[in-house]
Amino acid sequence: MDGKWKTIIISHLYYIGKMRFMDLKRQIDGIASKTLSKELKDLEMNNLVIRTQNNTMPVSVDYELTEFGKSLHSIIDTMGEWGIKYRKELWQATH
Repeated sequence: MDGKWKTIIISHLYYIGKMRFMDLKRQIDGIASKTLSKELKDLEMNNLVIRTQNNTMPVSVDYELTEFGKSLHSIIDTMGEWGIKYRKELWQATH
């Protein structure tokens, strides 16, 4: 599994929960629809994400983490804690 977006997608689905494609796209700055679609297919193929097609008009699709994907929680939490600490240190260094 490669792709710089996968960690961001997994994090959003972990913290927010089930999301529709366009909602997920709006949450992730700078990702193209084609890239998001490819990354979600890869994550689904690797049993990290479940794709559910809804019988709505127009058709909508939800994505959520599988139990296997949710098992990444300690890694995601640790990365989040590191990011908060890093941002605090940067802010303190510039102020």
